[in-house]
Parts: sequence; C-alpha cells; structure tokens
Amino acid sequence: SRAAILASLLPAYPNGDESIRPWPKKFLTKFATEDAYHAWFLKLIGINGDPVAGRKLIQWAKTKGIKLKVHPYGYDRAFTVNPTEDQLETLYDLLEWTWGTREITFCDPMSGGGSIPFEALRYGLTVHANELNPVASVILKATLDYPARFGPSLADDIRKYGKMWCDKVRERLEPFYPLSEPNENIFAYLWARTVACPVTGKPVPLSPNWWLRKGSDPIAVKVIADTKEDRCRFEIVKGKTACEKAKPDQGTIKRGTGRSCWTGEAIPNEQIKAAAQSGRMGAELVAVGIKARGGLKFRAPVPSDHDAITRFQSAASVRMTEWEKSNLLPDEALPLNTETWTHGNTPAQYDSKSFRDLFTDRQLYSLCLAVEEFLGITEKVFQQVDKDKAEAIQTYLALAIDKAVDYNSKQTVYDVTRNKIAHAFARHDIGLRWSFAEFDASRNLFSWSLEQVIDAVKSLSSLLGEGVPFFFTESRIPRPVERLGISQGSAADLQGIETGTLHVITVDPPYYDNVNYAELSDFFYVWLRRTLGGLLPDFFRDSLSNKEDEAVANPARFMHIPKKKKALAIADYENKMKVCFQEMYRTLASDGVLTVMFTHKQVEAWDTLGIALLHAGFRIHASWPVHTESEVSLHQAKKNAAASTIMLVCRKREQSGEPVWWDDLKGRVRQTARESAERFEQMGIAGVDLYISTFGPVLSIISENWPVLTSQTDPKTGDPMPLRPGDALDLARAEVIALRKQGLLLGRAVDFDPVTDWVLMAWDAFKAAEFPADEARKLALALGLDLEVTIVREKKLVAKKQSTVVLNEPKARRKKGMVDPDAESFAQTIDAVHTAMMVYDEDGAKACGVFLAKHGLKNDSRFKACIEALMKAIPTTRDKKGAFIRPEMQTLEALRLAFFEDLPAPKEEEVPKVEEQKTLFTMDGGDEDVDEDEDEEGDQE
Repeated sequence: SRAAILASLLPAYPNGDESIRPWPKKFLTKFATEDAYHAWFLKLIGINGDPVAGRKLIQWAKTKGIKLKVHPYGYDRAFTVNPTEDQLETLYDLLEWTWGTREITFCDPMSGGGSIPFEALRYGLTVHANELNPVASVILKATLDYPARFGPSLADDIRKYGKMWCDKVRERLEPFYPLSEPNENIFAYLWARTVACPVTGKPVPLSPNWWLRKGSDPIAVKVIADTKEDRCRFEIVKGKTACEKAKPDQGTIKRGTGRSCWTGEAIPNEQIKAAAQSGRMGAELVAVGIKARGGLKFRAPVPSDHDAITRFQSAASVRMTEWEKSNLLPDEALPLNTETWTHGNTPAQYDSKSFRDLFTDRQLYSLCLAVEEFLGITEKVFQQVDKDKAEAIQTYLALAIDKAVDYNSKQTVYDVTRNKIAHAFARHDIGLRWSFAEFDASRNLFSWSLEQVIDAVKSLSSLLGEGVPFFFTESRIPRPVERLGISQGSAADLQGIETGTLHVITVDPPYYDNVNYAELSDFFYVWLRRTLGGLLPDFFRDSLSNKEDEAVANPARFMHIPKKKKALAIADYENKMKVCFQEMYRTLASDGVLTVMFTHKQVEAWDTLGIALLHAGFRIHASWPVHTESEVSLHQAKKNAAASTIMLVCRKREQSGEPVWWDDLKGRVRQTARESAERFEQMGIAGVDLYISTFGPVLSIISENWPVLTSQTDPKTGDPMPLRPGDALDLARAEVIALRKQGLLLGRAVDFDPVTDWVLMAWDAFKAAEFPADEARKLALALGLDLEVTIVREKKLVAKKQSTVVLNEPKARRKKGMVDPDAESFAQTIDAVHTAMMVYDEDGAKACGVFLAKHGLKNDSRFKACIEALMKAIPTTRDKKGAFIRPEMQTLEALRLAFFEDLPAPKEEEVPKVEEQKTLFTMDGGDEDVDEDEDEEGDQE
C-alpha cells in the first residue's frame, strides 16, 4: 500500500529520458544516482533489509524440515516503521516541486478495512476513505478515525469497561462451563456432528479424522463403539505407537459419505442431508483441550461436561424465548439466492436455515448473553464518558463480540497442525464443518477477544498518532484526524468529493469473481446490527448487507436465467466497475493519478477491468508487477497461484481522436509484449506472473490509441466492432510463449508439436500440476489447439476438476490408453517422453534402455530437447528427505543420469542467504513466529 501511494506521487528520476522533467540541483545533490533515489524510497516505505531473501529462507527451511537458528529478517516489519521527520521533509519537498503544493488529497473509494488510506494518513496526506460494505465500514472507522482521534489512551478506557463487561458475562456463564478439577484452564471443547447409524440407530460421530496433534509427539482420539452401550466413548491416545493403533486417519466422513463406527456401514450423503434437514443431526463432545504447565493437553469428556450441557438446555430455554421476542437472536434467514450459500457443501444444505443455526445452543446463548450485557455496559459508558469517546468504546466492544463470533460457531475448527482454534473463514468459504471447536465462553472467549481488540487499538494508535512526532510539531501538516474523511456508500457515487479535486486515487478493487464479500460479511453483519444498529443506523438499515451494488461477478444474482447467468454476471461486474471508474475520473484532478492494484490469473478479469477503465476515459500510463510470494513455496508445486500484484498507473486520457485499426496495432503489441516480458524476466518475475506482467504494457498501448476498431462488424448496426482488451492480451500470451520456449532451450529453436508445446508451457507458466481450466483453454488456443477436444479427450493430458485441470502423470495416461510401450511410433514428442518415463518407473532402467534403443530415441535431438525443457519447466522443489516433490522431475532426473548425462542437471535450489541486518537471535520453537500463514488473532496458547 505504501509503495503504491508514494510511487504514484513521487517524480521519476531524470535518467536522460526527454519525457521526464529535469530535476533542480538540490534534489540531484541529495540523490546523485537513480540507485540512491531507489534506496531512499525503500527506506521511506519502511524496508530496511531484504524481505524477499528472508521469505525464501523461511520457505526453504520449511521444505527441508529445518528449524531456523537465526531470525530470517532481523529487522522490524515495514508497516511498523514510521517515517522519520527528515524523510517526510524530503518527501514533501519533492511533492511540492511535483504538484505545486504540500497538501496532497488522496482517496480510496473501495477502502475495505482501511489498509491503503491508513498508510496515506501516516504520510501526511488529506484522506477520503469510502466503503460500501457496512461491516468493513465499521472496521474502517475503528482503523482510521478513533485511533487518530483519541490516541493510545483510548485502549485504557476500552479495557476498563471491557473488563466490567467480561466479569458480568463470566458470572452468568460459569455454571454452564464447569471444570473437572480446580484451576483447570479449558481452551477448547472439540465436537463432532452426529447422525443415526442406519442399522443400529445409535449416533455416529462424523469427523474426517481423529487427530488432536500431529508431529513428533502426536495425540489422537480413539473412538470406542461398544455394542453394549448406546453411545460411543472417546479415549485420548498419545505417542506414535498408540496413535498408529488408533488409526486416526480413518475418519467417519469422506466426501460427504459417512461410515458407521458401529457396523462399518456406509451412510449416503443423501441420508445425512435428510437427517439434518429434519432436525435429526446432533453433535457430540469428543475431547476437551486444556492449557497446562508444559503445554496443551487433552482429556476425554467427563460426566460433568455432559451434565452441564443438559443443565444448560433446561435453564436457557426461557431466556432464549425472551431474546427472540426482543430481536437479540440472529434469526435472519440465510440468503439462499446467493453463490456463497448455494454453491458447494454448505450448512444451508444440511441443518441451517437462519444465522442462529450456525451456532450450537450453548454458543448462541453465550453470544446473546454477551450482547445483552454489552447493551447494559454501553449505557454506563455514555453516562460516564464524552459522547465521541463513548461511541468509540461501544464500537470496539462490538468488534470484540464479532471477534468472538468468528471463533465460536459450528464453522470454527481445531487446527491440529498449529494447536489452536481456527476462525470461521480460515478456509475462505462457508462450507459445512463436520467437526468443530468451542471456546470456554465463560472464562476465556470474551476476555481473549477483548485483548485482541485492545492490542489492535494500541498498535494502530502508536502507528497513526503519537508514534509519528512529525505530525505534532509546528509543521504545516495537521493531525491525522483533521485530514480524514470517511463515507459509507457506493464508489459509483462519491457525493462528498468535488469534481477534479483529488491528486491521487489508489484502489484495490474487487477481484472479478474471486470473493463475494457482501455474502460472507452477513455472518458478522447480523451481530453488528444488534450491537451498533442504534449508533450507526445508516450502516444497518437493511436486514442483511447490500449485495446489489457490490462490484463482483456473481452468477447467483442471475439464477433466474441459468443459461446466461455467467455472461450476465461478467457484464454486471464490468458495468459496475465502469461506473465506479467514471466517478473516479470525475473526482480526479486533470493531472491526477489513479493507481489500480490488481492480482488475477484469468484473462477475463483483466479484460473486464481494462474495458471498464477505457470506457471511463483513462489511459494506462505505466504498469509494474510487485512480487509478493516466494517461488519456493510447497503449494506452488502442487496448485498454481498468482504471486504478483500488478499496479496499473492511469491518467485521464485526452479526448479521443480518430479510431485506430487493430490490424495496424498488432505489430506494436507483439513487440511491447516481448520487450516487457524480457525486462520483467530479468527482474525475477516468472511463471504465470510473467504472462500477467505483460498485460499492463499491452493495455497501455490499447488505451493510448482508444478507440481501437476491428474488422468484425456489429450484426445489428453494421459498424466495426471495438476491440476487446482480452484479444490483445491473447496476442501478448502467444508472444510470451515463444519467448519462454526459447528460454527453456537456451535460445535454440526446436520445433516440437503443438501438443508438446502445450505441456511445456503449462509447466513453465503455472509451475504446478493443477491450474485454472480457463487459463488452460487460452494456452491451448494460443497454440491452435482445442482444450476439450485435443488436450482432455483425445490426448488425455489433463483431468478436469471443477474449475481447474490437473496434469496427468504418465501412469495415469497409460490407464487411459494414451501411453503404450508397444507402439510403433509416437505422433507427439510428449507421448514418447511419457512412455519412457512410465517404462522406467514400472520396469526399471534396463527395460527403459531397450525401449529407447528400439525407437531410436537415445540420439533423437528433439526427444532430448523435450526432456531438457521439461526439467527446466517443472518445479525442482525437494522435500525434507531430498526427493523432488514432483514425481515427474524425479523420473526425468533418473532418465538423465541413466541415458542422457550430456544434458544439464536440474537447477538445484540455492540455500537462501540473508545478510546480517540488525539482529540475529535464536528462535525458540523454530520459525513459528514468522509463519507465512501466521494469524496471531487465533493464537490461544
């Protein structure tokens, strides 16, 4: 965020380019070279070391199973580093020279939780932050407004009233959460859903596995189904030997089909759904997690645990009825006309009709009681504290409740790899959880969520307020709160901003069809509506969040037109983005800059984004890929993920002139794509990101010549049809394919065949066996192939898997009849290579040698070149035992050593090195504190 904002504002270094304005002497004295300017910029945004090297070291250590003895970074994380007064003075000298003023106006019209405008505030900009979603808008106020307004002392007030609230909640809930022994500290109750055994009628606990902890000291649950008893018993087993005997990997539910632990009988998914929908799905307590000296321990449920649940059910019914009448229960119906709740295996297809059904009765009771006590405490707050600060305290306490909601529902699971409760959206979906975790709500849940909020407030305040002394000097920059405006509404209607007044807009827009934010936010919205609806009535007018105005390609909105719903969803997204960009165009100054941050693998996403920008009147001035993920990641060898964010820098386009014909631009687009790919490749961009990195420069060519017309005519009007940006991006992809093929063969020109080229380019581009089906289709088109006809059905090179395809290994292709050692010849080179690999794997080196000799492949230059190219394209990541993670690479290396030693060996992973930067220290427990998936909010250890 910092880099996007400041790079949009700062002038380019005068490196001899005539288009760049010459600098005055004082700047050239301070920055004698472009490298010096770049180094200052990195320091300005808080980067005081080499984060890429640090990340590579972490990933390398994980792959090898090594515990790091040194901190991989050795310096503070960039976002925690405030700019110094000297840095800000230099920054504002540069801004004043560039823009003619030190008072820079900034806007993020799609602010989300506020990370982008937060950074703009820290650098002294006048900020307007807008957000459509009410849940995100509350977070926006809590992130930007209140910390800037009240500073670090606000945390003390939150703690004071929060403790009162927690004490009252604890007093009322303790009877329902008994301890099996004095001073027991329960951190998790672990549950499994149950359905009746189809033979015995006894409850069957459903869980994908029975692990409680993995690793060198494993713990698991042993399920005991004694036919003399009516319910299963659960025993905690410890150690590798005991766990192996208990077979915790053998769960009782797999892909929706259950297995009775009483008889071994299968329980069809339809039967499980029918039981759930008729109210016959239950839940059973299987283990209790305890914090103890020496770490986390587990025990089996004891009678007092079961008695408490029975006692709770009889005591709570009256209170629940009262809460239902007072609208304290979240009984809003689940929005079944949405993608989130209808697509996949969701609770709505089982036992959930309303949001209250996503919680067990005890979880629901605990949360509603917390809301009831919250309402009482907030009355006291408003009696004792100034109104503005009281509103802030109420907001943070409400967020503490939402935090508790996130970690205490039937959607929260226990993470056995990290020994903690994972929040409801740890998997980024709302899929049904067969087993789930429950907090001890009386003693731990709300005090923990309160401390999480308080820690966040303290951090935000120190970063935004008094932690930046420059803001409180006699400088010309007002305090952050005096430079801030927040609005809640659509980015298509920024009513509070006058036309042509913004210097810079930086926006991270919704990513096409990636996440349906509004649908997911309803999980929190229904609770915030009860805690903050009175304080922020405009935010919570509706029973659920606004989905109609959200710019997301959501087919569920068009379910009434099933055959056209995807096309209509794309058109809807494109139109909404166009209207939003038109509003940004209106508010931006004539010389202002719009920077769009975008990360998406699919060309359709870029096509719709590009056409929206073009129709809104923007010209794409520049684009830069920012690499955000290490290539050494284990998951990338298995499933593809884009790792770069592309920053599109846009300016207002001058009035369009005469149309340009696409045929006249193709040569320039090809050249731009190739030159851009070569440049970005030298910068370390690779794989699918290399293709994506060319999209910006190509869109720049199109935007500066817009409108661009094609030879196709509109069937209704007979007029030439305008170019779709996606067509230009397809041309760019073809150019990168040619470039990469040369790169794999060290610049040699080797003609394979289109099918072999497709396999090579798939490995090279996606660096994974699994990748988006649509991208596979476009790669096929670029090579003159039909994915479905040739790659899937005829050659059996991939298996389709919902929205992705998976490259088949040679043995899988043999089962499908496509790899045959007895074949007389091979139409495609890849078939010959796959056959050789399969023969080596199944029959050994001697048989493979006979096969190669029979077909004359030992000295076949094309065959050898294909092996060489594959070994450069397939990831060379190794596991902790030193074996290649990809079996294809393992076999290819064996073939090379046995028959083709003249071919270069696969490039070995270098042990990442990190220079000693500030400190090096032993990391107790390995590299856990710098885990790439670290979610400190969820740690309860």
